[in-house]
Amino acid sequence: MKPVAFDWSKMKNIQKIHRTLYAIGFGPLIGWFIVLLTTTGRKSGKKRVTPLQYEKIAEDYYLGAARGLNADWVRNIQSNPQVELRVGAKQIQGTAEIVTDPCRFADFIEVRLERHPRLIGLIMEKAHGLPRRPSREQLEDMAKTEAVVIVRPNV
Repeated sequence: MKPVAFDWSKMKNIQKIHRTLYAIGFGPLIGWFIVLLTTTGRKSGKKRVTPLQYEKIAEDYYLGAARGLNADWVRNIQSNPQVELRVGAKQIQGTAEIVTDPCRFADFIEVRLERHPRLIGLIMEKAHGLPRRPSREQLEDMAKTEAVVIVRPNV
């Protein structure tokens, strides 16, 4: 199955809805799956807020970057890895690490598939043209265009 060209303008609308839900107090309801990531703009120096799906693994927060190193928020992290997360009602200061290693990327997606098999399986199928349970090789191949960002809370 060939991947469908993703319409990023729709994603911007979805992100706007997520930011609004957090702003009006629904963070605790959507915080189980959506985090607000605040980065510092690499050119402007202004704070930039991006809603993203995430997984908490141990004490760290893993954020998938479907646009890989081309995502604006990832490029901001390349310039300044100090970030803030809003997870539900919690504010967390942290340091972000961009990971493009295919094995670590595949590990992240396998966790997501284990925790959310229907949703992530559907994303694999519709957005990436992969089977709902992709092989390890297919996941590592995805890492050629995508990345994962790990945010470690500052202690």
